[in-house]
Amino acid sequence: MTFAVIQTGGKQYKVKASDILKIERLKDIKDKIEFNDVLAYGDENNLEVGAPFIKGAKVEAQLVKNGKNRTVLVFKKRRRQNSRRKNGHRQQYSLIKINKIFNKDGGVFAEASKEKKVEAK
Repeated sequence: MTFAVIQTGGKQYKVKASDILKIERLKDIKDKIEFNDVLAYGDENNLEVGAPFIKGAKVEAQLVKNGKNRTVLVFKKRRRQNSRRKNGHRQQYSLIKINKIFNKDGGVFAEASKEKKVEAK
């Protein structure tokens, strides 16, 4: 089981090839995405850790869809003052599929199996 730890949107994610991941919305992206902030990668036997990033390592992904999460209601009330406020918030996200993990030498470390193109629901 090969994996990589990437950083995007201020968060860190442990990903494997062919994983589908929900991350913070990426602006102005096309079909193919590259994550160059790789903190670590490895498998059962070997582990490569960066300080803080591994230079030359990258993770290649494909955009599945952009969307919004369900509404989170924010209700504030001050008792006995007839003061209340109700707001809603929908966080935007990007759904991506991890295709390839490259090691620091530029070689393919892990690759997703060849399947049909991922369709957005």
